[in-house]
Amino acid sequence: MKIPVNEPVITEASKKYVQEAVETGWISSAGKFIQQFEESFAEFIGTRHAITTTSGTSALHLGLCALNIGPGDEVILPNLTMGACMDAILYTGATPVLVDIERDTFNIDPKQIEAHLSEKTKAIMAVHLFGHSADMDPIRVIAQEHGIAILEDAAEVHGGTYKGRMCGSMGTIGCFSFYGNKIITTGEGGMVVTDNDALAARARSLKDLAHDAAKRFWHKEIGFNYRMTNLQAALGLGQLESVKEFLRHKEWLGQQYTEKLKDIEWLDLPVTREGIGNVYWMYIVLVNDKSKFTRDELRAKLLERGIDTRDIFYPLSDQPFANTSRKDDSYPVSADIAKRGFYLPSGLALTQEQLDYVADTLHSIENT
Repeated sequence: MKIPVNEPVITEASKKYVQEAVETGWISSAGKFIQQFEESFAEFIGTRHAITTTSGTSALHLGLCALNIGPGDEVILPNLTMGACMDAILYTGATPVLVDIERDTFNIDPKQIEAHLSEKTKAIMAVHLFGHSADMDPIRVIAQEHGIAILEDAAEVHGGTYKGRMCGSMGTIGCFSFYGNKIITTGEGGMVVTDNDALAARARSLKDLAHDAAKRFWHKEIGFNYRMTNLQAALGLGQLESVKEFLRHKEWLGQQYTEKLKDIEWLDLPVTREGIGNVYWMYIVLVNDKSKFTRDELRAKLLERGIDTRDIFYPLSDQPFANTSRKDDSYPVSADIAKRGFYLPSGLALTQEQLDYVADTLHSIENT
């Protein structure tokens, strides 16, 4: 059996809408599916505005630019996350400030944020990692007390909730990715969401080369070509119509893995805190000190048996391109989780037979 780490499900509605876009010739960044996708996604997340972009990375960059973050500013973010988060900050000329993570959720540790604030801090990037929300209440309190913005990176948590609120809707701006391994996909693509009318208008302008509203091809500032195509929006709209079904599958996946792997003492399984709607974008496990194998040895054994896996992100502080203001900080939790963590096949196309095979294989490896 060959089991990919992630395989998308392309719905019939998506195929129908994409075919319509092709047949009508509306294949570029204009067309009805752009507006329909934005409006439907805003309704899904519960925000006033949603603005399509070319990727999750461009969504983060666009969100930061809409907030007027630039050289001389600092943005706080977790040390364990995708490199694109730091990229987006560096694109603006601002400085990333790294904070270690919580051991159970792998998200930014709110208790460490205030120690990293300065007069230059303009925003906190709250990343919801692997499908589990960051602890937003204390983050929101800190941001309000210090008059700074919150940019939610909700790339991996479509449909996830925190105390009844949708992830992506609790900050000043929320950003999503629709890469092929995400719960909703457009192949490549992203979205910026916000309740702030002025921020939405600025994001819409900047993503479309900052054309002057009254005088097209007249540009008063530098803009970007971050326009999603109508083809991609058609695909995304069709996916979005099945999001409840997708989320049920993710919930099933998380419950099944947890039930079938809970007796393996040498694996630490993911947790879900009370009040959190975990969407298990990826099912993360950690190899602990009871294992006779390292994380990489275990992944190699799984691959020999046809099971693809991925190690989790490297700490940003270890990245060769890292450019932070506090190079003397230590991040022990990030280092530990990155060394021991990997994720199992977790795609929407994963079947019961495949999941059972993964679980059975992990049990059999224990005895080799």
